[in-house]
Amino acid sequence: MDGILLVDKTKGPTSHDVVARVRRALGQRSVGHAGTLDPMATGLLVIGVGEGTKLLAALTDDDKVYDATLRLGIATDTLDAEGAETAVATVPALTLEGVRAAAARFLGPHRQIAPIYSAIKRDGRSLHEMARRGEFVEAPVRDVILNDVTVHSVEGNDIVLSIACAKGFYVRSFARDLAEALGTVGHLVALRRRRSGGHDVTGAITYDELSGDGARERVSRRVVTMVAGVGTLPTFELAERGLLDARVGRPVSIEDVIGGAALEDSRRVALITADRRLVALALRDGDVVRIARGFVEGQRAPDTAVSGDDSACDA
Repeated sequence: MDGILLVDKTKGPTSHDVVARVRRALGQRSVGHAGTLDPMATGLLVIGVGEGTKLLAALTDDDKVYDATLRLGIATDTLDAEGAETAVATVPALTLEGVRAAAARFLGPHRQIAPIYSAIKRDGRSLHEMARRGEFVEAPVRDVILNDVTVHSVEGNDIVLSIACAKGFYVRSFARDLAEALGTVGHLVALRRRRSGGHDVTGAITYDELSGDGARERVSRRVVTMVAGVGTLPTFELAERGLLDARVGRPVSIEDVIGGAALEDSRRVALITADRRLVALALRDGDVVRIARGFVEGQRAPDTAVSGDDSACDA
């Protein structure tokens, strides 16, 4: 089976736990995920199945939308409620307008210190593994982008907000930084991913539905087609000559991409057949589109193509 599965992760399991359940349900080893969710976090986890795993690198690059709750006055080593308390500070009197103004200062590109308890890898090892072993870990500083932030309420020491951000943004780090901007310390107590690129958590299969009687049928029914799984990537149908070139990995003339004149240079796109099978991911380079990743599905004759239910995806 090939395609994309949207899972609404519950609090507690790791992203790998979700992958393991999908593997058991489908009896298939080729399963992976795009964009790690911490055990404390809930919400959307995009799962690739079979050939769908080849889409994960592209889907990980998608912008994300989160709902979060920040608790002021207490700092933790993990920057969330799972960690050990490291500092306590008084919380100044706050207004909703003042918190909104402070949050707005982080909009756009800026530098962010990532958590040391994170899935970022150094020399092949995750930083959280090194930190939990008591090894010295220098927190990496990265360029991130906050596209939007909405502060919904200030209730006691808790701030409820929603954010839209680009790849690599850590909401836990933002919670720490916003608390500091407000003159105190803080940590994240709730985090839910609502959206990743063109995929929305609404209608996603739940973690509990991934196991138990009938799990194989439930999961199989929710795996969407490869084309539905590409999310926000623009899709372009190939003319016959372009299809022949793309199938063997040759650059495709822009004239052989239907509607290809509208393509932007260096923009990643999905190339498909007339019957909506995914042939390749590609990038425009001048007068040609260069193949970045090919897919078996696009090599098949129409009567042997494997398809799922496009309607199951909000992409």
